[in-house]
Amino acid sequence: QVQLVESGGGFVQPGGSLRLSCAASGFTFSVYLMNWVRQAPGKGLEWVSYISTDGDTNYADSVKGRFTISRDNAKNTLYLQMNSLKPEDTAVYYCTRAGQSPSGQGTQVTVSS
Repeated sequence: QVQLVESGGGFVQPGGSLRLSCAASGFTFSVYLMNWVRQAPGKGLEWVSYISTDGDTNYADSVKGRFTISRDNAKNTLYLQMNSLKPEDTAVYYCTRAGQSPSGQGTQVTVSS
């Protein structure tokens, strides 16, 4: 059974940092491109970043230069380092496999003074 469990969210002031984690199980993590997506209150899903099986990365313009995606295939874990956080980054963050919709509960990130 495929499981993706996000963690690491929280409340942070503007300019702060958080590191999100996504623990994967039930599938061969290393052969999948993985994404982070987010959903702000009252809005639809927004793609944030992906990392390929080879480690190639890409980012939405809104987070480029502030967020860094990474993966540890030995630990079946995906990460998102978020720096210089802004109030508009407030959302529930989900990790997904390529082409899939979020299946976990996500982790809430709130950026506010």
